[in-house]
Amino acid sequence: MDSTRQQKISRLVQKELSEIFRRETAKTRGTLVSVSSVRVSSDLSVANVRLSIFPSENAQTIMDNINANERGIRHQLAQQVRYQLRRCPELKFHIDDSLDYIDHIDELLSKDKPKDKPESSENSESSEN
Repeated sequence: MDSTRQQKISRLVQKELSEIFRRETAKTRGTLVSVSSVRVSSDLSVANVRLSIFPSENAQTIMDNINANERGIRHQLAQQVRYQLRRCPELKFHIDDSLDYIDHIDELLSKDKPKDKPESSENSESSEN
């Protein structure tokens, strides 16, 4: 269970990172990076950031660019939160692929769904007579 301080810092980091990524992705057309969740360690030194990237085909290359620029992103974040936090946590970025997983499950369920359901009820009624 996260402490109240961890939750406050998580919300602050999520809000500020979302704004940073919104500004940066505005420069590149057709790409959207959103911060799904932020979990801060108990000593407040590490923040695990889950990013949702659209379109998901480019997710790995965008993630590589984000990881390559982690120091710059952390510096921008530190500038934004300098009056709220004494030390800016180290950022660890992870891809949040839960939306792709949900789409995959929906696709599998739609394949398995029987399409002849109304006909089967009519057939059962005619066999009873």
